[in-house]
Amino acid sequence: MKLKIGTSLILEATNTDKDVDKLRCRVVEQVDNVIYIDYPVNTITNKTAFLVDGAQFRATFTTEDKVSYAFNTEVIGRRKWHIPTIMLLCPPVEEFEKMQRRQYVRIRTAADVAVEYNNIFYQYVTEDISAGGMALKLTSAPPFEAGERIHTTIVLPYNNGDIKYVKTDANVIRIFEKNNQTLASLQFTDTDDIDKQYIVRFCFERQLAMRRVEAQKI
Repeated sequence: MKLKIGTSLILEATNTDKDVDKLRCRVVEQVDNVIYIDYPVNTITNKTAFLVDGAQFRATFTTEDKVSYAFNTEVIGRRKWHIPTIMLLCPPVEEFEKMQRRQYVRIRTAADVAVEYNNIFYQYVTEDISAGGMALKLTSAPPFEAGERIHTTIVLPYNNGDIKYVKTDANVIRIFEKNNQTLASLQFTDTDDIDKQYIVRFCFERQLAMRRVEAQKI
């Protein structure tokens, strides 16, 4: 399988016992069994990472057909074309692993969401959220209906003061009543791997906070 120029790769170190952040890079070129990537960026700190020869990683990517694959790779050198690149070993296509769609943990928590529909913006708050979708609290009849697609901007504040803004389209799955509250269930449709990591991180922090509160009650 030859990777298209511009394909986004997520790299996760495999030859270390340390808990390290994931790295994001893009494919600049592929020649035979060598992939040339730009210098990767840490998905959490947004700082450039410098990889040493021999470093081993598990790389994941998603095709235009929304199919995700993973493969093991190793840094084998550097080459300067129009930009500095890092050379990764590309295994035979039969060693690529097709990844199953992951089930993400859904956390009941409030996050501000702006919904764009027919060029008009509406403000909502989440009832719950995961990297795969969310439920919005509706205080009045929404302009959108089940089966339609909307564009959302989700505000994710973190414990360290950082704020990330995740922009993604979503399908409106259904609008329903629960505990005297009207909710809209949404499924994200084009969230990239980095934005998914932002949501997962947000959910993880909120989950830890809720566990601390429960522990204090004991």
